[in-house]
Amino acid sequence: MSASTAADPVIIAASLQQAFGTIRRTIPHMGTDQPMIGNPDLTYVRSKSHFWVESFWSGQLWLAFAETGDAVFFDAARAQQPYFAERLNEAASHDHDLGFLYTLSAVADYKLTGDPEARRMGLVAAEYLAARFNSAGQFICAWNDRFDQATNSWTRLRGKMIVDCMENLGLLFWAANETNQSYLRDIAIAHAETTARYIVRPDGSTYHSYDFDPISGEPLRGVTVQGFADESCWSRGQAWAIHGFANAFAYTNLPLFRETACRLADYVLAHLPADAIPYWDYRLPDSAPQYRDSSAAAITAAGLFFLADNLDDDQRAGSYRSTATRILHSLIADYTTSDTPHAEGLLLHGAGHVNQGMADTMLPYGDYFYVEALLRALGRRQFFW
Repeated sequence: MSASTAADPVIIAASLQQAFGTIRRTIPHMGTDQPMIGNPDLTYVRSKSHFWVESFWSGQLWLAFAETGDAVFFDAARAQQPYFAERLNEAASHDHDLGFLYTLSAVADYKLTGDPEARRMGLVAAEYLAARFNSAGQFICAWNDRFDQATNSWTRLRGKMIVDCMENLGLLFWAANETNQSYLRDIAIAHAETTARYIVRPDGSTYHSYDFDPISGEPLRGVTVQGFADESCWSRGQAWAIHGFANAFAYTNLPLFRETACRLADYVLAHLPADAIPYWDYRLPDSAPQYRDSSAAAITAAGLFFLADNLDDDQRAGSYRSTATRILHSLIADYTTSDTPHAEGLLLHGAGHVNQGMADTMLPYGDYFYVEALLRALGRRQFFW
């Protein structure tokens, strides 16, 4: 099947049901565990170390429950709650990804069920996330300082912000609306403004991360952790930025966030390959490994649909929807596990961290955003962000 510029609702709906079928089949195998990265046999390695990806399975379960009302998905999603309650008390595991972790678990639960414990967990996580705000530099600190026993030295990371954190701001916006605590919204806006200023380049491409002096807040340099090079453009980071700025604009209606999201999207539209599935970096030399990243594709598709739904420019919105649809149909045609009945994931050929040898694999965040993109393609607009 060739990539199409017009969504075929029959194909989209069938692909969504196929995804739900895989999720349903995987539930008894996954139990209360969380997937981390794919094995060669298309099962998932389970997360055992408070990893940042642990909520994407919960997110899939809550999406499936929201769409179908099937108690099988509800029971499996709710069975994850004790783990996230326990992790909330593990302060050493907290970083900027509290947004991912508790938006797709606790906030999703609360939005769908009104459960007071889920609400409490989401609000506590938002407080912890807000506490990471560096007021001098006006950014949320990405990671904690790390001690390397091999070198007996510390890696200082408290002056680092990363593009991924745009996706974590939804937790702060939600908590601000839920509690009328305006400082949570102010922190989210400040971080997004700093991201737009330093991480987004004038041409609409992105750095993965930006370093600041952690005391003075002085901006120092743009660098990469997972992209090809400091001045390249990591495709999943670009996708995080599109989806994250679309969300920031949806919450605030601030023109800066709309304009930034559109510049990011326009960069992608100009640099996608013919089949609309990005390589792991948009600026790869021929000598670099040429891996595709289905997770970047899925996040980009969801983000383009999200952005289009919040624009009043019909022509531009139509262009973004058309590209999102091309990406989605290409994923459906060539990147799913639909022909493998025992697969625990949904998408093949994800690039987790190429520089560390994690490429051409299943990724739980690719799976989650694939389901979100399918639902957005069908016109759904109520999500957990």
